[in-house]
Amino acid sequence: MQYIISFLEGIITFISPCLLPMLPIYITYFAGGGKRNTHATLKNAFGFVLGFTIVFIAMGALAGTVGSFFKEYATAVNIISGIIVIFFGLNFLGVFKLNIFNGPSSMANVSNLGFFSSGLFGMIFSVGWTPCVGAFLGSALMMASQQGHTVQAMIMLTAYSAGLGIPFVLSAVLIDKLKSTFDFIKKHYAVINSICGGLLIFIGLMMAFGMIGRFITFLG
Repeated sequence: MQYIISFLEGIITFISPCLLPMLPIYITYFAGGGKRNTHATLKNAFGFVLGFTIVFIAMGALAGTVGSFFKEYATAVNIISGIIVIFFGLNFLGVFKLNIFNGPSSMANVSNLGFFSSGLFGMIFSVGWTPCVGAFLGSALMMASQQGHTVQAMIMLTAYSAGLGIPFVLSAVLIDKLKSTFDFIKKHYAVINSICGGLLIFIGLMMAFGMIGRFITFLG
């Protein structure tokens, strides 16, 4: 069940206010800056997703390794991890606003991308846009660190990357048909942010009180 939660966090990251509005620019980059060619756009989109997936899985491996190292201090790790995730949730709810969660205001000038250069672009994205995707990526990493097993943590971040990556690939091909859906999401960002913030706070509380494992077992 924890993998499903990570997958859903990836999807929510995709529709976040600082990422979704930039999607047409990404699609233009995938198409090489010119008229869209479905094959080339799809190939570059896969390369881009593979790039940030590699980095996120590496982060998951690190989180799992650190979590296993501090396993004897599980209570302290749970509390600290929970507080961090609650902090992310309060930011989503607008209790306070930190610019570090807004992401870059502009993007690099990238053109003539191929599969491998798109992969490199995806790696740069994963690092440069960490502040933008940080809330739910951070939540996924905190949950991964609580697993205490490197392989499980890597699988969790793979699920997160799939949740973020699948919409990217679909949008690369169907962006024109999905325009009304994106417009609907943008119009209801206030509601979406409230739901996301509440979800993060709930997950954070479960983590802080050491109940996330029992909650996941209950859902399963």
